[in-house]
Amino acid sequence: MKLGDLSVGYLYSLQAVLRGLGHDPAPLFQRFRISDELLATPGARISIPRFMRLGNAAIGLSQRADIGLLMGSQSQASHLGLPGVTAQCAPDLNRAFETLVHFERLTSMNYRGHSSFESPALRFYSISPYNAFNLFVVDSALASRAQLARQLSGGQARLREVHIEFPAPAYAERYEALFNCPVLFEQAHNQLLWEPASLTQPLLHNAPSTYAQLRALCEAQLHEQTRHRRLRERVEEILSPRLHSQLPGITEVARQLGLPSWTLRRRLQIEDGTRFQDIIDETRRDLALSYIRDTELALGEVAFLLGFSSPAAFQRAFKRWAGQAPGQFRREQRVVRG
Repeated sequence: MKLGDLSVGYLYSLQAVLRGLGHDPAPLFQRFRISDELLATPGARISIPRFMRLGNAAIGLSQRADIGLLMGSQSQASHLGLPGVTAQCAPDLNRAFETLVHFERLTSMNYRGHSSFESPALRFYSISPYNAFNLFVVDSALASRAQLARQLSGGQARLREVHIEFPAPAYAERYEALFNCPVLFEQAHNQLLWEPASLTQPLLHNAPSTYAQLRALCEAQLHEQTRHRRLRERVEEILSPRLHSQLPGITEVARQLGLPSWTLRRRLQIEDGTRFQDIIDETRRDLALSYIRDTELALGEVAFLLGFSSPAAFQRAFKRWAGQAPGQFRREQRVVRG
């Protein structure tokens, strides 16, 4: 299991920011194996860990820790692919945000959680605890959604507040300048809270027939993307966001899948020769390998994310899975990546 991936369209704004700061993005992108051909390939994606490492390297190159906020200011609806263009034709921001969230899988997939929209709150999920590798991810996601709303509404959309999960960084004063509203840190969610009246005003490019046609295309792509997913993958997607809290039992997972629990148990055995508990154990193992290999999270943070009672318990489990301690595994993987 991977942590997830996202469309190369998310890199267009990073290119624009680096050029605007006087840097050629080409050498940096080449270092991370991102070619012009990849950027022009329909449906191309990169892994979330590679995106985080690229962003961290861009911060080092530009010496701008607020690069995620700058990326948001350069974001365009087209960077979000077909869902972004569809949202551009929506009747109002309520429908635009609902469209982006409903079809998020077409441009990004995070196995630990997804965005949500419950008017007036547009929320973005990110891997926590936070460090230098993922602050910019939250910054760019929230800033790009705020920028998109302003573009679609002709500058009329108004934010009431912005909430951010992590503590205020050194560049905290730049948030309110960008969002033009109070920004509160160390909150329960990463979210944009909109003035309700902003969400119901007609959008500049409101086009009902085009919107309906584009939504149909999105639905077709989403159906095609998901219809080949195995039952096991769908179970993993339900379990992964809750590994660090109260895990759902097989009855609850089956209910979410619209199946009786006995049917879920039987189909898992027939399709994959596996049991429900095996999926929990193997999901923890696969995510542990990915966290240690692909992120800079501390061992204690990984232990928390995966629901272990202590770092020591996690280290014992990891050694059983990988045949070596997590610290040694991480060092060896760094050598392999160069």
